[in-house]
Parts: sequence; structure tokens; C-alpha cells
Amino acid sequence: MKKKKTVSGFSYRFEKISSAITKAAGSPGSVAVACLVIVIWALTGPIFDYSDTWQLVINTGTTIITFIMVFIIQHAQNKDTTAIQLKLNELIASNTKASNRLVNIEDLTEEELQVLKKFYITLSDLSQKEKDIFTSHSIDEAQENSRGKMSVLTKSKS
Repeated sequence: MKKKKTVSGFSYRFEKISSAITKAAGSPGSVAVACLVIVIWALTGPIFDYSDTWQLVINTGTTIITFIMVFIIQHAQNKDTTAIQLKLNELIASNTKASNRLVNIEDLTEEELQVLKKFYITLSDLSQKEKDIFTSHSIDEAQENSRGKMSVLTKSKS
């Protein structure tokens, strides 16, 4: 049995803390707490005569929280995106009719993705012409069909 690779103490703690913060930030309770803080801040305005310091407290607090949350949420999003990509890669690799060209599609450039998108538009057009809605197509099949059509066209022109 393989030994599980351990991550450094900082990485492990950061992972656990950021996961907990991300879950908490998305909960209804955190929205209620944020609203409560704003209400309390607004109610204390007359007490502090709406001073610059009173305004600076909320501005500084929200700026710091926003700055930190951007990085924590981005970390969680990167982790989730990687997990989803790996799951999709597994599904593509395990399906005999799926094109393996799509396994690492996330590494393609924007231009390459646009070319691939055109192939899928072609596949969509093909599937709309089919009478059987359960007929499966792949990029390879679309290219093979296209080559077959081109050879018929070149033969008819000769």
C-alpha cells in the first residue's frame, strides 16, 4: 500500500482554515452577522457625530476583510476547479466513445479552445439532423464524416 504524501504544516493548516472560512462565509449566518455589524455601525453614527474616524472604522474593516477573502475564496475555487477537471478527465478517459483529446483541455490556449468550440458546433449541427436523439458523436467521428464527404465531392468533380 502506498504511503500518503504529507503536506507541510503551514499548507495543511491553511487548507483547513481556508476551507472552514469559505464554508462559513457562504452561510446564512455570516450574512446575518454582516448585516448586524452594518446596522450597529449605522446606529452608532449619531453617538460619534458621524466623524471621519467613525467612517474610517467601517471602511478599513471592510477593505481588510475583502482583501483577505479574495485570496481565500480564489484558493477554494482553484481547488474545486482542479477537482472538477480531474473528475471530467476520468469520465472522458473511461468512456470508449469519448475523444481522449479532451482530457487536458484546460491547458489549451483561448484560440485553441475556440477551434475546438467550432468542432462542437459542427457536432451539434450533426446531432440535430439525426432522427435518433440518442445517437452519439465525437470529434473524431465528425472529422471522419467530413473526410468521407470531401472524398465523395472530389470523386464527383473528377
